[in-house]
Amino acid sequence: MKTHILTTLLTIFLCTAILGQKNKEKIKALKISFLTQELNLSEKDAQKFWPIYNEHENNMASLRDKSVFEIRKKLKNVGGIDSISEEEAKKFVNSKLDVDKKVLLEKERFLAKLTNILPYKKILKLQLSQRNFARKLMRKYRGQ
Repeated sequence: MKTHILTTLLTIFLCTAILGQKNKEKIKALKISFLTQELNLSEKDAQKFWPIYNEHENNMASLRDKSVFEIRKKLKNVGGIDSISEEEAKKFVNSKLDVDKKVLLEKERFLAKLTNILPYKKILKLQLSQRNFARKLMRKYRGQ
C-alpha cells in the first residue's frame, strides 16, 4: 500500500515537472516568435541577436532565482521575518540591493553588446516589445 502511494505521488510530481518544463519551453518559443516579428529582424541580425539575448535572459534569470532562493532559504532557516533582528533584516535588504546592482550591470553589458548589432530604435522597440509580451501573457493566463 505504501509503495502504491509513493509511486502515485512520484508520478504526479514527475508529470507536474514535465508539464511545467513544457510550458516554459512553449512560452519561450512564443516570446521568440513575438520578438522576431516585432523587431523585424533580418536573418543576419537574428543570428547575432539571439545568442546574446539568450545569454542575457539566462544571466537575468540566474540572478533573480539565486537572490530569491537564498533569501527565502535563509529566512526559513531562522524561522521567518518575524524572528529576525533589525540587523539581520538590514543584511537581507543589503543583499537584495547587491543583486539589484548586479542586474543593472548585466543590463548595461547587454545594451553595450546590442548596440553593435541593432540601432537604438530597435533596442527601444525590443524593450517595449518585451513588456508588451509579458502583458499579453499575463492577460492570457488570467483568462481575459
